[in-house]
Amino acid sequence: MQGKTSRRTVFGRKRFRQRLVALFSIACLLVGTCLPGTGHASARIKDIADFQGVRDNLLVGYGLVVGLDGTGDSLTNAIFTKQSLIGMLERLGVNVRDETIKTDNVAAVMVTGTLSPFARHGGRIDVSVSAMGDAESLLGGTLLVTPMIGADGEIYAVAQGQVAVGGFSASGSSGTSITKGVPTNGRIPNGAIVEREVDFKMGALQSVNLSLRNPDFTTARRIAQVINGHLNAPAARTLDPATVMLQVPAAYTQDVVSLITDIEQLTVQPDQPARVVIDEQSGTIVMGENVKISTVAIAQGNLTIRITETPQVSQPNAFSNTGTTTTVERSEIEIDEENAKQLAVFTSGIDLQELVNGLNALGIGPRDLITILQTIKAAGALQAEIEVM
Repeated sequence: MQGKTSRRTVFGRKRFRQRLVALFSIACLLVGTCLPGTGHASARIKDIADFQGVRDNLLVGYGLVVGLDGTGDSLTNAIFTKQSLIGMLERLGVNVRDETIKTDNVAAVMVTGTLSPFARHGGRIDVSVSAMGDAESLLGGTLLVTPMIGADGEIYAVAQGQVAVGGFSASGSSGTSITKGVPTNGRIPNGAIVEREVDFKMGALQSVNLSLRNPDFTTARRIAQVINGHLNAPAARTLDPATVMLQVPAAYTQDVVSLITDIEQLTVQPDQPARVVIDEQSGTIVMGENVKISTVAIAQGNLTIRITETPQVSQPNAFSNTGTTTTVERSEIEIDEENAKQLAVFTSGIDLQELVNGLNALGIGPRDLITILQTIKAAGALQAEIEVM
């Protein structure tokens, strides 16, 4: 019995420790860190910066989608579709230039795709297909061979295949129709074959530049310091708020890929300027953690003026020969100030959480908050930049 009791006690303690570790892990995720006194989250260099030269290339092409069930372009309206169809048939040995063509199973489309960095000859990429004319749907269509060119005018890929459309459209003889999604836009997974590679030799580089996605002096300097600390050498230096130049150390000569792999996993605490972003259309407000305000008093009230028109009929006295029946306008004006908010004082140097809590205590909605923030900025008490989208 003692052995069983001991085993049960040990098992219970083990489960208790497991639950404690799980609760502690959840708390760390909610807070953002497990170290006391560090309330700022760190990010990997690969998530806040790009290595120059390692980039995507945009491709575009013009082609025809055939096999549509009467939902293609009208050749009388889409002249470019008719000319493209005639040119394609002539290349295949069919001469229809002087003939009347009437078909609604063909649609002219634009084909777009992204050539990933270091894509090799013979590889495949996804492409998107979008109608150009008055086609109603691309459902069931097949894209014919379409060369895709880059910004330099060279052909880098060739696309062809069955178009996958997520939306649909249906209509009845009475004119009633229903549409779900966008049936004139589709996608072809692995629909293009890479025919030309982008010439870029990374192994022979003597230096690598890191481009910050959000330029900032402090963040750029921290990246250089972290890299130098990892390499134990002054290999990285800041050129400007958006660029950090890294000289390839001798240990990584002809092996720049390994250098980038080691560096992009390093963590840095990004810094950002105090900024308040406002979208007036949707009433969305986003404030950074560094937003501060000086001592300011805020009062926000709603003044409602209601004017009610109540026409009244005025009639002459009985048996009167001179009076007439007329309508007399009666106006009633009401002023409502019951919803006026009290005056609130915000002390200097409060942080974002205190500012939000104080404004919420006043019962201020997003629309009124936009006006208040702009007013505080005009008064010089908001130590942040306001960006209106």
